[in-house]
Amino acid sequence: MVNIRVGFGYDVHPLGEGRELWLGGIKLEFDKGCVGHSDADVLLHAICDALLGAANLRDIGFHFPNDNPTYKGADSKLLLKEVVALLLKNGYGIGNVDATLSLEAPKVNPHITAMQNILAPIMNITPNDVSIKATTNEGLGYVGKGEGVNAYAVALIYKLDKK
Repeated sequence: MVNIRVGFGYDVHPLGEGRELWLGGIKLEFDKGCVGHSDADVLLHAICDALLGAANLRDIGFHFPNDNPTYKGADSKLLLKEVVALLLKNGYGIGNVDATLSLEAPKVNPHITAMQNILAPIMNITPNDVSIKATTNEGLGYVGKGEGVNAYAVALIYKLDKK
């Protein structure tokens, strides 16, 4: 019997002046950035939550609390790396990740291949196993007004063979 599990992740961050915009592990040129305790990479946070949820290992806030100074300004790629290590420790490998960013600007599509190439090795999967999509909110709500960014992710994990 193949033991597979699926997890869902969601994250949201407001956009603010004077912040760098990190999405999918890369810095995008933009006049605003996500506000948060770490680098506020909303996409990586959603992926971390999807992976942790699939393994029933709580959520990103449990493992990397925003009141812990260790994670102040932290690179979210390092948080993802720690999540992957935690999955391995618990006997899980990653099958694939499917994620969607929702923001009005900047355009994300030109950067998707770079994001896939950065994130895949961290998760020990191929870039083809990292699906990243981007959409707008058609001008509606805080995303539509350019006040924030949402990210959604689904992850498939599997129990590693015990050898």
